[in-house]
This record gives sequence, structure tokens and C-alpha cells, in this order.
Amino acid sequence: MEAKKQFSIGLFFKKMVKQQVFIPLAALLILALFNLIMDPSFFKITLGYNSVGDPVLSGYLMTILDYGSELAILAIGMTLVTAASGGQDISVGATIAIGGSVILRVLCGRNSRPDELQAPIIVAFLVACVVCMLFGAFNGALVAYFKIQPMVATLILFTAGRSIAAWINNNELPIVSDPSFAVFGGFIPGIPIPTPFFIALACVIVIALILRFTNLGLYTQAVGINESSSRLNGLNPQFIKFLTFVILGLFVAVASLIKVSRLSSINYSVIAKDIEMDAILAVALGGNALGGGKFNMWASILGAYVIQFLTTTLYKFNVQSDALPAYKAIVVIMLVVSSAPVVRERTAYYWKKLTSKKQEVA
Repeated sequence: MEAKKQFSIGLFFKKMVKQQVFIPLAALLILALFNLIMDPSFFKITLGYNSVGDPVLSGYLMTILDYGSELAILAIGMTLVTAASGGQDISVGATIAIGGSVILRVLCGRNSRPDELQAPIIVAFLVACVVCMLFGAFNGALVAYFKIQPMVATLILFTAGRSIAAWINNNELPIVSDPSFAVFGGFIPGIPIPTPFFIALACVIVIALILRFTNLGLYTQAVGINESSSRLNGLNPQFIKFLTFVILGLFVAVASLIKVSRLSSINYSVIAKDIEMDAILAVALGGNALGGGKFNMWASILGAYVIQFLTTTLYKFNVQSDALPAYKAIVVIMLVVSSAPVVRERTAYYWKKLTSKKQEVA
């Protein structure tokens, strides 16, 4: 009876390990246990009131929910780009700067500090969507039609993007004084949960419906697995790659709205700095192959919150912001090594050997 119980537990664990969400779930559990041991107050959530008297929830978990949501939005688009092209877009942060600059330009008009909005917020957001999608199309064209490796193609915008963002507003720092604009990066009046969470939830629902009722996911994976085979089956690999970059541009526009709404202004050199690395890491942490092919969108989204969990934990223990990339680099190395075919084969071999010995003893 005891041997049968051990066998069932081992079988369950074996099935869990094979699930793609196992890696982000395991990482989340490790981080949670670490914080629980080191400082249980990490999980404390308090209800307070902001400057206008609206209730707001605060605490490290709310910070993870807040900033992890904008990272989850980017991870959705980055997952599609990675799956289709077998590469990553490193210009995401620069494009956020461009999108945010466009939003502020439309809202402020020619006056960098207007007393009232010069256009509706929805109009500014739609203009930013068009602009970010055009830049996504630029990256997508270089990758899909000119056969340039994704990181090299997006390096152009990575280098020039923030200068373009500054040029849009004549190197000025516009400020939006209307309190309604701050809602997108803050709190909806009367609701204590950060607005970015609801925006991320809307994005998740939209992409879930798209993947459920269209063949986008199937086509993206087919192109990433074998481009030549997908072409023989009637697909257009170039267009599908191009489309994923355009879709990423749309999600970047959403993230740019959240970013500039937080401060009602913009700092071209600092806004969304290194966020593309976090988005790529979220995709990798979700167990998705960075070389393209099959993907799990839910694992990427969970990976985004885990990355923010890690970032918040490091800040909690007073790790300098300049040192954060070093810690994240360690995570990348661990992920790359653990996902290597040789390591997986060896792990499976030793696990099989260990379980077979236990069965012999029983």
C-alpha cells in the first residue's frame, strides 16, 4: 500500500514537471517561501486612502500586481513574436517612450503644460496605437521580408527610439494636470485595486478570445516550428511574422498609456528602461522556447508576475537598481541551462533510475 502511494505521488510529480507552467509556478513558490521565512510582513496588505480620499490597497503584493500587470501586457505580444520569429524585440522600451510621447503631445498640444486637455484621452491613445503599430510594422518588415535577425532588426529602434520620443515633444517634458489621466496608472475612484490590473485583465481576455476563435496561435506556432513546412501547407510565414510584430506594437501602446499616466509626464531616458529584458525573461520563465515554435500564453503571463515578484523582493532587501540586471542574469542562465536538451535528458535519466530503485526496494 505504501509503495503504491509513493508510486502515485511520483507519477503526479512527473506529470507536473512536464507541464509548461511548472517552471513559473516553482519559481513563484520559491520566492514566496523565501519572503515568508525572511520577512512575513512582505505579504501584509493595508487599506488606506489617497490624497483625494479614495480607498487604496497598499503593500508589496499590490506593487507586484500593479507593475507586474504592465509587464504581463508586454509578455503577451513578446510571446507571439518569439514563437513566430524565433527572436525577440529589444526595442520595446524605446517604443513605449515613443508611444508615451505621442499621447502627451496629443493631450497637451503646443503647450507643454496646458490647463486643460487639448484632446480626449481616447483619441490620444488611439493615435499612440497607430504610431506604435507602425513602428512594430517597421520591425516586422525587416524581420519577415528582409530576413534580418530580430534582435539586430529591432536594435535600430532600440538605439534611436528615445531620441525620436524626445523630438516629438521638442525635447520638452510635458505635464498633464487633469486628474482623470492619472487614473490609468493609478486607481479608479472607489476601487482600491490598481487600474493596470484591470487593463491587463482586459488584454488577457482579448488575446484569449483571439487565440480561441482564430487560428493565430496555430499559425504562429507552425511558422516558428518549421517555416518551410508551413509554407507548403498554404501559410504565408512572412505575413504571420509581420503580424506578430504589429500586435506587439498594439500592446506596447497600452503599456505606454500606463507608464505616462503614472507620473502624468515623461522622462525619455528613464521611462521603461530595460523593460524589454523583463518581457523576454517572462517569456523564458514561462517555459517557452526562445528559438520559436510552441508557446503557452498563460505561462508567459504568470512568468511576468514572477519577474515582478523577484524585482520587488530584491528592492525589499535594498538591492541597488544598478545590480538588478546581475541577479536577473543569474535567473536567465539557470533557465537556459535547465532547458538545454542535454540537461533535460540527464535529469530524466537520473529520475528514471531513482524511481526504478525505489520500486525494487518496495
